[in-house]
Amino acid sequence: MTALAIDGKAFAAGLRARVAAAVPAFAAAAGRAPGLAVVLVGEDPASQVYVRSKGKATVEAGMASFEHRLSADTSQDELLGLVARLNADPAVDGVLVQLPLPKQIDEAAVVGSVDPDKDVDGFHVVNAGRLAAGLPGLVPCTPLGCLMLLKDALGDLSGANAVVVGRSNIVGKPMAQLLLQESCTVTIAHSRTRDLPELTRRADILVAAVGRPEMIRGDWIKPGAAVIDVGINRVPDPRPGAAPGKTRLVGDVAFDEAAAVAGHITPVPGGVGPMTIACLLRNTLVAAHRRAGLEPPAGL
Repeated sequence: MTALAIDGKAFAAGLRARVAAAVPAFAAAAGRAPGLAVVLVGEDPASQVYVRSKGKATVEAGMASFEHRLSADTSQDELLGLVARLNADPAVDGVLVQLPLPKQIDEAAVVGSVDPDKDVDGFHVVNAGRLAAGLPGLVPCTPLGCLMLLKDALGDLSGANAVVVGRSNIVGKPMAQLLLQESCTVTIAHSRTRDLPELTRRADILVAAVGRPEMIRGDWIKPGAAVIDVGINRVPDPRPGAAPGKTRLVGDVAFDEAAAVAGHITPVPGGVGPMTIACLLRNTLVAAHRRAGLEPPAGL
């Protein structure tokens, strides 16, 4: 058996195109384009790449992009003041503060200061509560993207036995809630789970989100299962002839081993990663519609 690769890059391109196609109708109804504000504090190289990518994608979708770059020594009060101004700005539908933040700033306080109706990251406790209660809200982008890929690959997920390895507020917990809403039977596993391989071998759907390179081995996987690898880990390149210091990206799943057993699998890179920005644009468009008292378009 060789697993079918789930092409997140292609699906994300389609979602971004659907979002862009819906923007003109919103602009005609609301008298303005949807707006996304991204705040970057400091000069973390990975964060700078993410912010640049998000700004580019926002503009390509026909939305208004507002970037705020603050120095690494910015105080918590200064940042909270900026968030308050963005919350009050009628041109801004989505507010995203890029994490991680410098150590003098309390991340939880900043996340909690974002207007839940503009919280396009879906991290606010109000949106977490809405998701748990099955109410309309803004869902974290990465697990939302994972669910879209699963439904596209498998169709109806009802009755599937799903195991989520990882219990973070950003991926693991919301992923489990989304799978519950699809009528899956869901188990959340983590670092203290007893006999993790035995548990994962029973999963029809396995979502790996632990941040440990290639932790999930091929013999941990049920034949024919759908494997969603959320991990993005940079490791030394072990291939013969690789230059000293050269690295490569791997997921939380040992891909070649898993692909020989699974039915469907996301590669790293090119699987879940591209979905995150696509879902961010989707969340911004949904937030814009709700704030304007409009029904979000179907198919998003």
